[in-house]
Amino acid sequence: MSNKLEINTVTVVGANGVMGRNIAAIFASFGNAKVYLVSRSMEKSIEAIEKAYLSVRAESIRNKMIPSDYEHLCECVGKSDLIFEACAEDWNVKEEIHTRIANAAKADGNGKIFCSGTSGLSITGLARLYPLQCRSRFMGMHFFNPPYQMTLCEMTPTKYMDDDKFYFNFMKTYAEKVLYRTVVETADVPAFMGNRIGFQFINESLQMADAYRDNGGIDYIDAVVGPFTGRSMPPLVTADFVGLDVHKAIVENLYENTDDYAHSSFQLPGFTQRLVRDGKTGRKVGAGLYKTVVHDSGRKIYQVYDIAHGFYRERMKYTFPFSEEMVRFLRIGDYEAAFHTLVTNQSQEAKLCCELLLKYIIYSLNAATLLKCGMDAADDVMAAGFHWCPPLALLEAFALAADFEKLCEEHLEPKIVGVINQRKLLDGVKKSRYDYRKFLLAKK
Repeated sequence: MSNKLEINTVTVVGANGVMGRNIAAIFASFGNAKVYLVSRSMEKSIEAIEKAYLSVRAESIRNKMIPSDYEHLCECVGKSDLIFEACAEDWNVKEEIHTRIANAAKADGNGKIFCSGTSGLSITGLARLYPLQCRSRFMGMHFFNPPYQMTLCEMTPTKYMDDDKFYFNFMKTYAEKVLYRTVVETADVPAFMGNRIGFQFINESLQMADAYRDNGGIDYIDAVVGPFTGRSMPPLVTADFVGLDVHKAIVENLYENTDDYAHSSFQLPGFTQRLVRDGKTGRKVGAGLYKTVVHDSGRKIYQVYDIAHGFYRERMKYTFPFSEEMVRFLRIGDYEAAFHTLVTNQSQEAKLCCELLLKYIIYSLNAATLLKCGMDAADDVMAAGFHWCPPLALLEAFALAADFEKLCEEHLEPKIVGVINQRKLLDGVKKSRYDYRKFLLAKK
Protein backbone atom coordinates (compact mmCIF):
# COMPACT_ATOMS: atom_id res chain seq x y z
CA MET A 1 0.00 0.00 0.00
CA SER A 2 1.23 3.49 -0.82
CA ASN A 3 0.97 6.40 1.65
CA LYS A 4 -1.46 8.16 -0.67
CA LEU A 5 -4.82 6.47 -1.23
CA GLU A 6 -4.59 4.96 -4.73
CA ILE A 7 -5.84 1.88 -6.55
CA ASN A 8 -2.76 0.45 -8.23
CA THR A 9 -3.30 -3.24 -7.56
CA VAL A 10 -6.63 -5.09 -7.45
CA THR A 11 -7.61 -8.65 -6.57
CA VAL A 12 -10.82 -9.93 -8.17
CA VAL A 13 -12.13 -13.04 -6.42
CA GLY A 14 -14.45 -15.20 -8.51
CA ALA A 15 -12.77 -14.00 -11.67
CA ASN A 16 -13.66 -17.03 -13.80
CA GLY A 17 -17.31 -15.91 -14.11
CA VAL A 18 -18.49 -13.64 -16.91
CA MET A 19 -18.90 -10.62 -14.65
CA GLY A 20 -15.72 -11.33 -12.70
CA ARG A 21 -13.44 -11.41 -15.73
CA ASN A 22 -15.15 -8.43 -17.40
CA ILE A 23 -14.90 -6.33 -14.23
CA ALA A 24 -11.24 -7.34 -13.93
CA ALA A 25 -10.78 -6.01 -17.46
CA ILE A 26 -12.42 -2.70 -16.45
CA PHE A 27 -9.94 -2.29 -13.57
CA ALA A 28 -7.04 -3.19 -15.87
CA SER A 29 -8.05 -0.98 -18.79
CA PHE A 30 -9.74 2.16 -17.41
CA GLY A 31 -8.11 1.87 -13.99
CA ASN A 32 -4.67 1.01 -15.40
CA ALA A 33 -4.26 -1.36 -12.44
CA LYS A 34 -2.43 -4.62 -12.03
CA VAL A 35 -5.18 -7.19 -11.42
CA TYR A 36 -4.94 -10.62 -9.79
CA LEU A 37 -7.68 -12.93 -11.08
CA VAL A 38 -8.46 -15.49 -8.36
CA SER A 39 -10.50 -18.58 -9.24
CA ARG A 40 -10.85 -22.13 -7.92
CA SER A 41 -8.01 -23.20 -10.19
CA MET A 42 -5.14 -21.58 -12.04
CA GLU A 43 -6.50 -23.02 -15.30
CA LYS A 44 -9.83 -21.22 -14.86
CA SER A 45 -8.04 -17.93 -14.22
CA ILE A 46 -5.84 -18.30 -17.29
CA GLU A 47 -8.95 -19.05 -19.35
CA ALA A 48 -10.69 -15.99 -17.84
CA ILE A 49 -7.82 -13.72 -18.89
CA GLU A 50 -7.96 -15.04 -22.43
CA LYS A 51 -11.73 -14.49 -22.64
CA ALA A 52 -11.40 -10.98 -21.23
CA TYR A 53 -8.70 -10.22 -23.78
CA LEU A 54 -10.80 -11.58 -26.67
CA SER A 55 -13.71 -9.36 -25.65
CA VAL A 56 -11.69 -6.13 -25.90
CA ARG A 57 -8.64 -7.09 -28.01
CA ALA A 58 -6.26 -4.99 -25.94
CA GLU A 59 -2.81 -6.45 -25.33
CA SER A 60 -2.24 -4.03 -22.45
CA ILE A 61 -5.12 -5.65 -20.55
CA ARG A 62 -3.69 -9.14 -20.92
CA ASN A 63 -0.32 -7.92 -19.67
CA LYS A 64 -1.87 -6.37 -16.55
CA MET A 65 -3.97 -9.39 -15.53
CA ILE A 66 -2.28 -12.10 -13.48
CA PRO A 67 -3.85 -15.55 -12.97
CA SER A 68 -4.05 -16.98 -9.46
CA ASP A 69 -6.09 -19.39 -7.33
CA TYR A 70 -7.41 -19.69 -3.79
CA GLU A 71 -4.20 -21.28 -2.57
CA HIS A 72 -2.49 -17.92 -3.23
CA LEU A 73 -5.39 -15.70 -2.07
CA CYS A 74 -3.56 -14.46 1.03
CA GLU A 75 -0.58 -13.36 -1.07
CA CYS A 76 -2.82 -11.55 -3.59
CA VAL A 77 -4.77 -9.76 -0.86
CA GLY A 78 -1.54 -8.68 0.79
CA LYS A 79 -0.35 -7.00 -2.41
CA SER A 80 -3.64 -5.29 -3.29
CA ASP A 81 -5.19 -1.90 -2.57
CA LEU A 82 -8.66 -3.12 -3.49
CA ILE A 83 -10.21 -6.57 -3.09
CA PHE A 84 -13.33 -7.09 -5.20
CA GLU A 85 -15.58 -10.14 -4.79
CA ALA A 86 -17.52 -11.33 -7.86
CA CYS A 87 -18.66 -14.79 -6.78
CA ALA A 88 -21.99 -16.56 -7.25
CA GLU A 89 -25.08 -14.76 -5.95
CA ASP A 90 -25.45 -17.13 -3.01
CA TRP A 91 -25.11 -16.09 0.63
CA ASN A 92 -23.25 -19.24 1.70
CA VAL A 93 -20.72 -18.87 -1.11
CA LYS A 94 -20.12 -15.21 -0.35
CA GLU A 95 -19.90 -15.84 3.39
CA GLU A 96 -17.14 -18.39 2.84
CA ILE A 97 -15.21 -16.16 0.43
CA HIS A 98 -15.42 -12.98 2.51
CA THR A 99 -14.37 -14.86 5.63
CA ARG A 100 -11.27 -16.02 3.76
CA ILE A 101 -10.58 -12.51 2.48
CA ALA A 102 -11.00 -11.08 5.99
CA ASN A 103 -8.59 -13.65 7.41
CA ALA A 104 -6.09 -12.87 4.67
CA ALA A 105 -6.37 -9.13 5.31
CA LYS A 106 -5.66 -9.55 9.02
CA ALA A 107 -7.19 -7.50 11.83
CA ASP A 108 -6.75 -3.94 10.56
CA GLY A 109 -6.78 -4.61 6.82
CA ASN A 110 -3.81 -2.24 6.44
CA GLY A 111 -5.97 0.45 4.81
CA LYS A 112 -7.27 -1.83 2.08
CA ILE A 113 -10.71 -1.35 0.51
CA PHE A 114 -13.12 -4.27 0.19
CA CYS A 115 -16.03 -4.45 -2.26
CA SER A 116 -18.72 -6.91 -3.20
CA GLY A 117 -20.33 -6.95 -6.63
CA THR A 118 -23.50 -8.53 -5.26
CA SER A 119 -26.68 -7.60 -7.11
CA GLY A 120 -28.77 -7.46 -3.97
CA LEU A 121 -27.53 -9.38 -0.92
CA SER A 122 -27.06 -7.39 2.28
CA ILE A 123 -23.90 -5.29 2.18
CA THR A 124 -24.12 -4.65 5.93
CA GLY A 125 -24.44 -8.39 6.52
CA LEU A 126 -21.29 -9.08 4.50
CA ALA A 127 -19.45 -6.27 6.30
CA ARG A 128 -20.04 -8.07 9.61
CA LEU A 129 -17.74 -10.86 8.38
CA TYR A 130 -14.80 -8.44 8.69
CA PRO A 131 -12.96 -7.22 11.80
CA LEU A 132 -14.37 -3.99 13.24
CA GLN A 133 -11.41 -1.98 11.99
CA CYS A 134 -12.14 -3.04 8.38
CA ARG A 135 -15.89 -2.53 8.24
CA SER A 136 -15.79 1.17 7.37
CA ARG A 137 -13.86 0.18 4.23
CA PHE A 138 -16.33 -2.45 3.03
CA MET A 139 -19.01 -1.43 0.50
CA GLY A 140 -21.16 -2.61 -2.38
CA MET A 141 -19.97 -1.91 -5.91
CA HIS A 142 -22.49 -3.38 -8.32
CA PHE A 143 -21.56 -3.36 -12.01
CA PHE A 144 -24.03 -4.23 -14.77
CA ASN A 145 -23.60 -6.75 -17.57
CA PRO A 146 -21.85 -6.27 -19.96
CA PRO A 147 -19.83 -3.58 -18.13
CA TYR A 148 -18.17 -2.24 -21.29
CA GLN A 149 -21.59 -1.30 -22.67
CA MET A 150 -23.57 -0.74 -19.44
CA THR A 151 -21.81 1.95 -17.44
CA LEU A 152 -23.98 1.91 -14.31
CA CYS A 153 -22.27 1.28 -10.99
CA GLU A 154 -24.44 1.17 -7.86
CA MET A 155 -22.43 2.09 -4.78
CA THR A 156 -23.86 0.99 -1.42
CA PRO A 157 -22.57 2.16 1.97
CA THR A 158 -23.16 0.45 5.33
CA LYS A 159 -23.89 1.70 8.85
CA TYR A 160 -20.23 1.03 9.67
CA MET A 161 -18.96 3.90 7.52
CA ASP A 162 -17.02 6.67 9.27
CA ASP A 163 -18.86 9.96 9.69
CA ASP A 164 -17.13 11.47 6.67
CA LYS A 165 -17.48 8.22 4.61
CA PHE A 166 -13.93 8.88 3.44
CA TYR A 167 -13.26 5.52 1.75
CA PHE A 168 -16.76 5.29 0.31
CA ASN A 169 -16.57 8.74 -1.24
CA PHE A 170 -13.11 7.96 -2.58
CA MET A 171 -14.48 4.86 -4.33
CA LYS A 172 -17.45 6.78 -5.74
CA THR A 173 -15.06 9.32 -7.27
CA TYR A 174 -12.75 6.53 -8.48
CA ALA A 175 -15.64 4.73 -10.16
CA GLU A 176 -16.87 7.90 -11.84
CA LYS A 177 -13.66 9.65 -12.79
CA VAL A 178 -11.28 6.73 -13.36
CA LEU A 179 -13.52 3.83 -14.41
CA TYR A 180 -15.97 6.13 -16.26
CA ARG A 181 -19.03 4.69 -14.52
CA THR A 182 -22.44 6.29 -14.09
CA VAL A 183 -22.48 6.17 -10.29
CA VAL A 184 -25.67 5.97 -8.24
CA GLU A 185 -25.56 5.70 -4.46
CA THR A 186 -28.21 3.27 -3.25
CA ALA A 187 -29.54 2.16 0.10
CA ASP A 188 -28.71 -1.32 1.39
CA VAL A 189 -32.04 -2.85 0.35
CA PRO A 190 -32.91 -6.02 -1.63
CA ALA A 191 -31.75 -5.72 -5.27
CA PHE A 192 -30.76 -2.08 -4.63
CA MET A 193 -32.43 0.18 -7.20
CA GLY A 194 -31.61 -0.86 -10.78
CA ASN A 195 -32.55 -4.51 -10.43
CA ARG A 196 -35.57 -3.72 -8.28
CA ILE A 197 -37.03 -1.66 -11.11
CA GLY A 198 -35.70 -3.70 -14.03
CA PHE A 199 -36.58 -7.14 -12.73
CA GLN A 200 -40.02 -6.01 -11.60
CA PHE A 201 -40.72 -5.11 -15.23
CA ILE A 202 -39.18 -8.34 -16.53
CA ASN A 203 -41.06 -10.55 -14.07
CA GLU A 204 -44.34 -8.79 -14.78
CA SER A 205 -43.67 -9.46 -18.47
CA LEU A 206 -43.10 -13.15 -17.62
CA GLN A 207 -46.39 -13.21 -15.71
CA MET A 208 -48.13 -11.60 -18.68
CA ALA A 209 -46.57 -14.16 -21.04
CA ASP A 210 -48.04 -16.87 -18.82
CA ALA A 211 -51.47 -15.18 -18.80
CA TYR A 212 -51.43 -14.84 -22.61
CA ARG A 213 -49.89 -18.24 -23.33
CA ASP A 214 -52.65 -19.05 -25.84
CA ASN A 215 -51.80 -15.91 -27.81
CA GLY A 216 -48.18 -16.95 -28.12
CA GLY A 217 -46.78 -16.28 -24.65
CA ILE A 218 -43.10 -15.36 -24.55
CA ASP A 219 -42.41 -14.04 -28.05
CA TYR A 220 -45.90 -12.48 -28.13
CA ILE A 221 -45.17 -10.26 -25.12
CA ASP A 222 -41.67 -9.43 -26.38
CA ALA A 223 -43.27 -8.28 -29.65
CA VAL A 224 -45.81 -6.18 -27.72
CA VAL A 225 -42.98 -4.38 -25.89
CA GLY A 226 -40.34 -4.11 -28.60
CA PRO A 227 -37.55 -1.65 -29.40
CA PHE A 228 -40.12 0.97 -30.44
CA THR A 229 -41.01 1.31 -26.73
CA GLY A 230 -37.49 2.35 -25.78
CA ARG A 231 -35.44 -0.74 -24.97
CA SER A 232 -32.51 -2.12 -26.93
CA MET A 233 -33.46 -5.65 -25.90
CA PRO A 234 -37.03 -6.91 -25.22
CA PRO A 235 -37.70 -7.82 -21.57
CA LEU A 236 -37.83 -11.60 -21.93
CA VAL A 237 -34.79 -11.70 -24.21
CA THR A 238 -33.11 -9.75 -21.40
CA ALA A 239 -34.11 -12.44 -18.87
CA ASP A 240 -32.51 -15.09 -21.10
CA PHE A 241 -29.37 -12.97 -21.44
CA VAL A 242 -29.05 -12.46 -17.68
CA GLY A 243 -29.90 -16.09 -16.92
CA LEU A 244 -33.20 -17.41 -15.56
CA ASP A 245 -31.42 -18.74 -12.47
CA VAL A 246 -30.10 -15.24 -11.73
CA HIS A 247 -33.52 -13.76 -12.43
CA LYS A 248 -35.09 -16.32 -10.07
CA ALA A 249 -32.66 -15.46 -7.26
CA ILE A 250 -33.31 -11.72 -7.62
CA VAL A 251 -37.12 -11.82 -7.74
CA GLU A 252 -37.40 -14.41 -4.96
CA ASN A 253 -35.21 -12.19 -2.77
CA LEU A 254 -37.47 -9.24 -3.59
CA TYR A 255 -40.65 -11.23 -2.95
CA GLU A 256 -39.38 -12.37 0.45
CA ASN A 257 -37.94 -9.05 1.60
CA THR A 258 -40.14 -6.29 0.17
CA ASP A 259 -43.79 -5.41 0.69
CA ASP A 260 -44.82 -2.57 -1.59
CA TYR A 261 -47.98 -2.32 -3.71
CA ALA A 262 -46.39 -4.42 -6.48
CA HIS A 263 -45.36 -7.28 -4.18
CA SER A 264 -47.26 -9.93 -6.19
CA SER A 265 -45.39 -8.93 -9.36
CA PHE A 266 -42.28 -10.64 -7.94
CA GLN A 267 -43.88 -14.09 -7.92
CA LEU A 268 -42.03 -16.25 -10.44
CA PRO A 269 -44.38 -18.04 -12.88
CA GLY A 270 -44.44 -21.83 -12.67
CA PHE A 271 -43.12 -22.38 -16.20
CA THR A 272 -40.01 -20.35 -15.36
CA GLN A 273 -39.47 -22.43 -12.23
CA ARG A 274 -39.64 -25.59 -14.36
CA LEU A 275 -37.14 -24.28 -16.91
CA VAL A 276 -34.64 -23.44 -14.15
CA ARG A 277 -35.20 -26.83 -12.51
CA ASP A 278 -34.46 -28.52 -15.85
CA GLY A 279 -31.25 -26.54 -16.30
CA LYS A 280 -32.64 -24.41 -19.14
CA THR A 281 -31.42 -21.15 -17.70
CA GLY A 282 -30.90 -19.08 -20.83
CA ARG A 283 -28.34 -18.05 -23.38
CA LYS A 284 -25.34 -19.21 -21.34
CA VAL A 285 -26.45 -22.87 -21.62
CA GLY A 286 -28.02 -22.63 -25.07
CA ALA A 287 -31.66 -22.88 -24.00
CA GLY A 288 -34.06 -20.97 -21.79
CA LEU A 289 -37.01 -18.90 -22.87
CA TYR A 290 -35.42 -18.97 -26.32
CA LYS A 291 -32.94 -21.23 -28.06
CA THR A 292 -31.18 -21.44 -31.41
CA VAL A 293 -31.02 -24.75 -33.28
CA VAL A 294 -28.49 -25.18 -36.09
CA HIS A 295 -29.85 -27.36 -38.89
CA ASP A 296 -27.62 -29.87 -40.70
CA SER A 297 -27.54 -27.43 -43.62
CA GLY A 298 -26.10 -24.76 -41.33
CA ARG A 299 -29.32 -22.76 -41.24
CA LYS A 300 -30.13 -21.34 -37.81
CA ILE A 301 -33.64 -21.91 -36.50
CA TYR A 302 -34.73 -19.50 -33.78
CA GLN A 303 -37.09 -21.11 -31.31
CA VAL A 304 -39.09 -20.07 -28.26
CA TYR A 305 -40.52 -22.05 -25.36
CA ASP A 306 -44.25 -22.62 -25.85
CA ILE A 307 -45.73 -22.24 -22.36
CA ALA A 308 -49.09 -23.74 -23.32
CA HIS A 309 -47.62 -26.97 -24.73
CA GLY A 310 -44.30 -27.33 -22.91
CA PHE A 311 -41.98 -27.57 -25.91
CA TYR A 312 -39.93 -25.30 -28.19
CA ARG A 313 -41.38 -24.03 -31.45
CA GLU A 314 -40.17 -21.60 -34.10
CA ARG A 315 -40.44 -17.94 -33.17
CA MET A 316 -43.38 -16.10 -34.67
CA LYS A 317 -43.16 -12.88 -36.64
CA TYR A 318 -46.08 -10.97 -35.15
CA THR A 319 -47.74 -8.11 -36.99
CA PHE A 320 -49.57 -5.66 -34.76
CA PRO A 321 -51.14 -2.64 -36.50
CA PHE A 322 -50.42 -0.33 -33.55
CA SER A 323 -46.68 -1.11 -33.53
CA GLU A 324 -46.45 -0.91 -37.33
CA GLU A 325 -47.96 2.57 -37.19
CA MET A 326 -45.78 3.65 -34.26
CA VAL A 327 -42.65 2.59 -36.12
CA ARG A 328 -43.76 4.50 -39.23
CA PHE A 329 -44.12 7.68 -37.18
CA LEU A 330 -40.83 7.13 -35.34
CA ARG A 331 -39.03 6.84 -38.68
CA ILE A 332 -40.04 10.39 -39.58
CA GLY A 333 -39.42 11.72 -36.07
CA ASP A 334 -43.09 12.32 -35.23
CA TYR A 335 -42.99 11.17 -31.61
CA GLU A 336 -46.28 12.81 -30.68
CA ALA A 337 -48.13 10.87 -33.39
CA ALA A 338 -46.38 7.65 -32.38
CA PHE A 339 -47.57 7.92 -28.79
CA HIS A 340 -51.00 9.16 -29.83
CA THR A 341 -51.27 5.88 -31.74
CA LEU A 342 -50.29 3.91 -28.64
CA VAL A 343 -52.72 5.57 -26.25
CA THR A 344 -55.72 5.63 -28.61
CA ASN A 345 -55.45 2.22 -30.29
CA GLN A 346 -58.05 -0.15 -28.84
CA SER A 347 -56.36 -3.45 -29.72
CA GLN A 348 -55.44 -5.88 -26.96
CA GLU A 349 -51.75 -5.55 -27.82
CA ALA A 350 -51.72 -1.74 -27.63
CA LYS A 351 -53.52 -1.83 -24.29
CA LEU A 352 -51.04 -4.39 -22.91
CA CYS A 353 -48.11 -2.31 -24.14
CA CYS A 354 -49.52 0.87 -22.64
CA GLU A 355 -50.27 -0.85 -19.33
CA LEU A 356 -46.75 -2.29 -18.98
CA LEU A 357 -45.05 1.02 -19.81
CA LEU A 358 -47.21 3.05 -17.44
CA LYS A 359 -46.57 0.54 -14.66
CA TYR A 360 -42.83 0.76 -15.36
CA ILE A 361 -42.87 4.55 -14.97
CA ILE A 362 -44.95 4.51 -11.78
CA TYR A 363 -42.98 1.69 -10.16
CA SER A 364 -39.70 3.49 -10.95
CA LEU A 365 -40.86 6.74 -9.39
CA ASN A 366 -42.28 4.91 -6.39
CA ALA A 367 -39.03 2.96 -5.86
CA ALA A 368 -37.02 6.20 -6.05
CA THR A 369 -39.31 7.72 -3.43
CA LEU A 370 -39.14 4.70 -1.10
CA LEU A 371 -35.36 4.42 -1.36
CA LYS A 372 -34.89 8.20 -1.09
CA CYS A 373 -32.53 8.17 -4.05
CA GLY A 374 -34.20 10.86 -6.15
CA MET A 375 -36.05 10.47 -9.43
CA ASP A 376 -32.93 11.38 -11.40
CA ALA A 377 -31.35 8.23 -9.96
CA ALA A 378 -34.23 6.14 -11.34
CA ASP A 379 -33.41 7.56 -14.77
CA ASP A 380 -29.71 6.84 -14.36
CA VAL A 381 -30.11 3.20 -13.33
CA MET A 382 -32.42 2.35 -16.22
CA ALA A 383 -30.50 4.26 -18.89
CA ALA A 384 -27.00 3.18 -17.84
CA GLY A 385 -27.83 -0.24 -16.35
CA PHE A 386 -30.38 -1.61 -18.82
CA HIS A 387 -30.26 0.80 -21.77
CA TRP A 388 -34.02 1.24 -21.49
CA CYS A 389 -35.72 4.56 -21.99
CA PRO A 390 -35.60 5.99 -18.46
CA PRO A 391 -38.92 6.58 -16.66
CA LEU A 392 -38.90 10.40 -16.60
CA ALA A 393 -37.99 10.52 -20.29
CA LEU A 394 -40.69 8.00 -21.18
CA LEU A 395 -43.21 10.01 -19.15
CA GLU A 396 -42.33 13.04 -21.31
CA ALA A 397 -42.97 11.01 -24.46
CA PHE A 398 -46.41 9.93 -23.19
CA ALA A 399 -47.20 13.53 -22.23
CA LEU A 400 -46.76 14.57 -25.87
CA ALA A 401 -49.98 12.72 -26.70
CA ALA A 402 -52.13 12.80 -23.56
CA ASP A 403 -52.47 13.88 -19.95
CA PHE A 404 -50.31 11.35 -18.14
CA GLU A 405 -52.33 11.25 -14.93
CA LYS A 406 -55.55 10.60 -16.83
CA LEU A 407 -53.82 7.84 -18.78
CA CYS A 408 -52.91 6.13 -15.52
CA GLU A 409 -56.50 6.40 -14.31
CA GLU A 410 -57.76 4.84 -17.56
CA HIS A 411 -55.22 2.01 -17.87
CA LEU A 412 -54.12 1.06 -14.36
CA GLU A 413 -55.90 -0.66 -11.51
CA PRO A 414 -57.23 1.51 -8.66
CA LYS A 415 -54.57 0.47 -6.12
CA ILE A 416 -51.80 1.86 -8.37
CA VAL A 417 -53.72 5.08 -8.97
CA GLY A 418 -54.12 5.26 -5.19
CA VAL A 419 -50.35 5.03 -4.74
CA ILE A 420 -49.86 7.83 -7.28
CA ASN A 421 -52.25 10.08 -5.38
CA GLN A 422 -51.17 9.07 -1.87
CA ARG A 423 -47.46 9.56 -2.54
CA LYS A 424 -48.03 12.51 -4.87
CA LEU A 425 -45.62 10.83 -7.25
CA LEU A 426 -46.38 13.12 -10.17
CA ASP A 427 -46.17 16.39 -8.23
CA GLY A 428 -43.10 18.37 -9.17
CA VAL A 429 -41.73 15.79 -11.60
CA LYS A 430 -38.92 17.54 -13.41
CA LYS A 431 -37.56 17.19 -16.91
CA SER A 432 -35.37 14.17 -17.56
CA ARG A 433 -31.68 14.64 -18.28
CA TYR A 434 -32.10 12.00 -20.99
CA ASP A 435 -33.59 12.45 -24.45
CA TYR A 436 -36.30 9.87 -25.11
CA ARG A 437 -35.59 10.11 -28.85
CA LYS A 438 -32.28 8.29 -28.37
CA PHE A 439 -34.07 5.23 -26.96
CA LEU A 440 -37.22 4.93 -29.10
CA LEU A 441 -36.04 2.80 -32.00
CA ALA A 442 -37.86 2.80 -35.31
CA LYS A 443 -38.08 -0.97 -35.54
CA LYS A 444 -40.28 -3.72 -34.18
